[in-house]
Amino acid sequence: MRVRTLAVGLMVTGLALSACGKTGSPNDQGSAPTQSAAADVKVDGSPTFDKMKARGKVVIGVKDDQPNLGFKDPISGKFTGFDIEIARLVAAKLGFKEDQIQFQTVPSAGREAAISNGNVDYYVGTYTITDGRKKQVAFVGPYFTAGQGLLVRKDETSVKPVDKASLKGSLNGKVVCSVTGSTPIQRVKDNQMTESGNIRELQTYSQCVSSLENKTADVVTTDDAILKGYAAQEPDKLKVIDGTFSTEPYGIGLPHDDKAFKDKVQSIIQTALDDNTWQSIYDSTLGKSGSTATKPVLDKS
Repeated sequence: MRVRTLAVGLMVTGLALSACGKTGSPNDQGSAPTQSAAADVKVDGSPTFDKMKARGKVVIGVKDDQPNLGFKDPISGKFTGFDIEIARLVAAKLGFKEDQIQFQTVPSAGREAAISNGNVDYYVGTYTITDGRKKQVAFVGPYFTAGQGLLVRKDETSVKPVDKASLKGSLNGKVVCSVTGSTPIQRVKDNQMTESGNIRELQTYSQCVSSLENKTADVVTTDDAILKGYAAQEPDKLKVIDGTFSTEPYGIGLPHDDKAFKDKVQSIIQTALDDNTWQSIYDSTLGKSGSTATKPVLDKS
C-alpha cells in the first residue's frame, strides 16, 4: 500500500454538516487560534488529571490521515485539523503548553482500549458517540455532527445515492471499504448493504482510498467530512456521492469512571461554544470549504 501524501491546509469542498443550535458562517482566518496554557489548573478528584500532572505532559489519541480533521504532515510531522485544534484547546485549558502535548495516533479499532488502558488521556478523532461505546468510555459532546456517505472513482456511474430507508442491498456487487472497528463498517454489515464477501476492512481510511484508486475496492464509506477531504485532494480521480444516510455525533472520548475530568472537559468545550472559540477553530479548518456550520448543543447527561 503506497503512502499517501496529503496537502496541509486542504480545502474541503461542499461540506454540509448540521447539529442543533446557533448557526455560524466560515470566514478564512488563516491559522487556527493560538491557545495559551491556563495557570494553576486544578481538577479535584480526577485520577486522569493527576496522572497527567505527574507525567508533565498530556497524551492525546488522534487520527493522522483525515484532511482538515486530523492529519499529520509526512514531511514536517505537524498535526493539523479541526479535531487537532479541539484537542489542543482542551490541553491548554487544562494547563498544558504546546511542548507538553503528545499526539498519539490510534486506529478506530483501538480507541476504547487505548482510553481504558490509560495509553491516552483522552481521544479526539471523528469518534462517533454510541450507546455501545458509552459502556466502555465516557464522552463529552457532540462537539460536531457529520453523516455517513460514499466515495467512488470519478468515472463511477453505477453507484447511486443511498438513503436511510433503502440501505439493504444498496451496494450489492460492489466491494465496500471502511476501517476496522468503525461505525460506518458496522452499519454496512448490519444493513447488509453489500454481500459479506464484498466487505473490505482496513486499518486506515487512506488505505481504503488507495484501494479505491487501485480498483481493489469500488466504494469507500465513512463520514462525509472525511470523504470530501479526499475527493478535494484528487478531484480528477474521486468524487463523493450526494447525500448521507446517518447522523454521526462526534465526542471526546474519556476514561469511563472519572466524572471530575469529564465535567472539566465539558466546561472547556461549553465555554468555547459560548465565547466563539469553537467558531474560530471551525473557520480556520473545516470552514475553509466555504460551508456554514451549526454549533452543537452538548449532551449534559
